[in-house]
Amino acid sequence: MAAHQPRAGAGRGRRHLVALCLLLAGWGAHAQPAGGSVNASTEPAADLAPATLESDIHLFIVQKDGSVVEHDDSTMRANTTAGVDQVAERYVWFNKDIETVTGLAAETIDADGSVHKVGPEGIRDVQEPRSAGAPTFEDGVLRTVIFPGVQPGSRVHLVFGKRRTRPLQAGTFSYFVEPTGEPVEYQRLVFDLPADMPLHADARGYVALPPVTANGRTRYAFEYRHGPYAPLEPGAVAYVNWGDRLMVSTVPDFAAFAARYREAAVDPSTADPSIVALAQALTAGASDPHEKAQRLYDWMRFNIRYVALFLGETEAVPHRAVDILRNRYGDCKDHVALFTALLAAVGIRAETAMVNLGPVYTLPDVPGYGESAINHVITWLPDLGLFADTSSGGIAFGYLPAAVMDRPALLVNEGVLVRTPATQLHARSARLAIQVGRDGDAAYSYYVEDAGASAEPERNTFRRAARETRQQVALQRLRQTGLTGTAHISTGPLDATSGPFSTTTTGVVDHLVWTSGTTALPALSSLSGGIATQVDYWLAQPRRTQPWACVGGDFDETAQIILPAGVRISDIPGDVPGDVSVQSGALAYTARYVVDPASRTVQIERHLSAHFGHQMCSPEEFAQMRGTLLRIERDTHAQIVVRARSEEAGAGGRPPPA
Repeated sequence: MAAHQPRAGAGRGRRHLVALCLLLAGWGAHAQPAGGSVNASTEPAADLAPATLESDIHLFIVQKDGSVVEHDDSTMRANTTAGVDQVAERYVWFNKDIETVTGLAAETIDADGSVHKVGPEGIRDVQEPRSAGAPTFEDGVLRTVIFPGVQPGSRVHLVFGKRRTRPLQAGTFSYFVEPTGEPVEYQRLVFDLPADMPLHADARGYVALPPVTANGRTRYAFEYRHGPYAPLEPGAVAYVNWGDRLMVSTVPDFAAFAARYREAAVDPSTADPSIVALAQALTAGASDPHEKAQRLYDWMRFNIRYVALFLGETEAVPHRAVDILRNRYGDCKDHVALFTALLAAVGIRAETAMVNLGPVYTLPDVPGYGESAINHVITWLPDLGLFADTSSGGIAFGYLPAAVMDRPALLVNEGVLVRTPATQLHARSARLAIQVGRDGDAAYSYYVEDAGASAEPERNTFRRAARETRQQVALQRLRQTGLTGTAHISTGPLDATSGPFSTTTTGVVDHLVWTSGTTALPALSSLSGGIATQVDYWLAQPRRTQPWACVGGDFDETAQIILPAGVRISDIPGDVPGDVSVQSGALAYTARYVVDPASRTVQIERHLSAHFGHQMCSPEEFAQMRGTLLRIERDTHAQIVVRARSEEAGAGGRPPPA
């Protein structure tokens, strides 16, 4: 779900020590800090990682019913001023309904060994912000620990216990951890379970020690060390796709994991008369199952507010469907529960599909909840052959948000892993008309039509925006193109919930052409958001060593630029005779330039087709297409060179060429 998973230990998946600014992070990759060797000097070298995890010891004592007592002891060192900001406040996340924090003690240790204890005034509880005021989700609490006197070279030491009296799933335990990006000098995770409750593990980079059994219990231990991490490259998918991570679970396989969720989610209220009556009213007059499902889907996304909590942060049981309908809000599992109940009321089969929401394209080999494991649920409609995510809000029925596409999906009823669609229709058509006046300013008209997956998100942007905000969006897109001027936008109908969506932007660009001398004006066929923007995104990293996100589509752009009588076109882009055509694997690009000297008009046509067949591309794929991308980038950033005729006539007294 859309917010950050509570984290544990020193890993990227650390369940308790969460930086508050990450709690509202959305979909996208975040760079990891890079650094050199660790130095405790108060004047650290510039190439040090901002902070280092010196020691991180976690002990989980698990009982047969799934209840857990946890003991955490960790020390972090601030290496730089940025590291001070990183470690001076730490957060212990807990679910106040089923967990208590005990024995919390914290201190700052100066480089010379002086100790500053954290007093009661430095420890306070704050409401988990993602609950967004929804009473049934106000169980998440952040115990905030503010360390005094932290400087470069200081260490912050935090010790606490946590007791979970009621498991997220009865009789089970699972835990996921991945590196947070700071160097790790030593980390140890110990899981103490009843001997007849075996722990299954999928460890990459974490070293499993031999289990030790005594007195009817078995201890499983894992150790981890890592130096500075390479920065996450722009556009790269999450580190966990190829890097270190650990998942442990007492559930032996995904079929058993699905069965436990299915059994816990049984809800007699799904056939409540209020649900049946609503479903029948919403689908009245519709006979086609697809239309019925679409009507119910649209009602859900516009009427049931989404509370963005990861699956597994609270008990993995949906609220009762009738209560969700009454409250008009819910998290992802609540959305699925009510949506499937509405569908069932009109005879449409549907079931829960468990996925990962984020830039993670594989699941660990053992099942469990976690930020980079299972953390979200969507709906599978087998008779329609469609997945649907009503919690996404701005996605039309029949499409999926990119954050859940091309991912493993565990079907809860069947207990089998399938995969969500890797591709879907994504098309954009742009028409740009520019007429330059005698003063060099240019009136323009810009029409864009989005079709497929991109249409409804664009429509939803303007549907939810005030009039002033819409105009700000138009002006921002003009500025992102590198132009200044005015922008007024009008849109297609906003009451539709599917189908293409169009916008028309008009205005004046300042000083597109200078009335004296030579001007190199951009050979535009689109404002920001078109082919040039897409290619720039792919080329944000010159050479790739990490897998990256490659979402394709079809782009068509045409432009007409009319110049004033006082200038002559000197040069245009393109190969002789003005055409460009490049193709490599998934990419096909063409451009055509036509000049009419008599009317001083330049016409531009560009087309890009990008069909990768998946959403995660390898560094090798990037290397193969890099030359093609560079050739496309060169053309989309090309310029049209024009000269003022009066200036040319004055150069040596010779008239300009025709």
